[in-house]
Amino acid sequence: MNGTSEAPGGGGERPFVPVNIAVLTVSDTRSLADDRSGDTLVGRIAEAGHRLAGRDVVTDDVEAIRARVRAWVGSVDVVITTGGTGFTGRDVTPEALEPLFDKRMDGFSAVFHRISYDKIGTSTLQSRATAGLIGTTFVFCLPGSPGACRDAWDAILARQLDYRSRPCNFVEIMPRLDEHLQRGKARQG
Repeated sequence: MNGTSEAPGGGGERPFVPVNIAVLTVSDTRSLADDRSGDTLVGRIAEAGHRLAGRDVVTDDVEAIRARVRAWVGSVDVVITTGGTGFTGRDVTPEALEPLFDKRMDGFSAVFHRISYDKIGTSTLQSRATAGLIGTTFVFCLPGSPGACRDAWDAILARQLDYRSRPCNFVEIMPRLDEHLQRGKARQG
């Protein structure tokens, strides 16, 4: 893993901090029994030392996707979806989740496409991979192929979900994700 330099204050190597991650496969044709993309993510989550907090498969339906993700938001640190990011009529994951984002993570899509371009060339244009923050939960929407899930995890998520990764990572900012909510409560009180 990336980044084993000293923690602020010179305390040596930072410890690994496991996070709670839920995996949602969006598909009209897959089930847990034949969900290779979900299996790819679940394997990498376990291998990294994180906790699988939930796993499900829902159809390519805006309300079903939203309902499943909303049920996890606040109780998990990260939701990773796989599937439904293409251009066909049934691909609706971005439409379902982007309106729920409190903050968009435009850089995720840019980095994902850069990595994907090196592997599959201009075919990366057929993905609408996206990410954002809903409340205090990071949400990453990946394509439905095992290769895309592998690439996104290995090249982006594994590092950003590792507290030891330098110069910065998502885990170190998780305790501050609700600052805007706390400020609002303080003003009302």
